[in-house]
Parts: sequence; structure tokens; C-alpha cells
Amino acid sequence: MTIRKIITRIFLLASVLASGCSTVPSYPAGAALPGPNPVAGWAASRSQDVGKLDKAIQEDYQDYVSKLSRKERMWMGPVGISEDGFGQHAVTIHIAWYGTDWAHVLVYDKNNKRVKVTRYVAGHYRC
Repeated sequence: MTIRKIITRIFLLASVLASGCSTVPSYPAGAALPGPNPVAGWAASRSQDVGKLDKAIQEDYQDYVSKLSRKERMWMGPVGISEDGFGQHAVTIHIAWYGTDWAHVLVYDKNNKRVKVTRYVAGHYRC
């Protein structure tokens, strides 16, 4: 292989790697568009360990996850814990599902009782 071919391949590889994904996502017809985050403005809990939450929240969260389909649990990503400053907590579960990042948000009141469940599209991860 000549030096010219090697240099050309290196430049082609560098240009492909540098370009990456497009900055403006294109959504296929019928695709779910990203939705509003129901806990936007809430503060992330200092401890992101679900095990440190109140026992009632832990049990409810685990029950919710156990009722998800086996495929959804397989693609479950990070779990986030948020607080609103007034005693409410939220557990956000991210699930990657065929190019779409779904967020399941479980909101709990001051008494650690689930008051709301929201499922929305948090984004897309395929180019």
C-alpha cells in the first residue's frame, strides 16, 4: 500500500469520526417526539442511591419495575432521584428502546405515596 493511500484513508476516517451524528435530529413519520420533563426545575437528590429512599418509595419503585415487560427491564438505564424542596420526591427511570430514550417518572408526595406516573420520550440516540 502506498503512502498516498494510507494518508487518504486516515483523512477519510478522521472526517467520518469528526462529523458524527447530525446536530438536528430527524424523526421518522409517526415517531414519538420528545416530551416535557415533569420534574424540570426539581433538584437532583444528593444521594442518587435508590436504597437510601424511604422504604415505602423503595417498595413501590421495585413493584413498578417488576411490572415492566422483561424486554423493557433489559434495556433499563440510569435511575435518577429528584426533590422539589417541599417534601416531594421523584424517581426517574430511563429505558432505551429501539432508538428512543423513554423516561418513566414516579412522583411521590410528602407521605411517600405515589401521586403521579408520567412516561415521556426523553430523546433519541440513533443517528
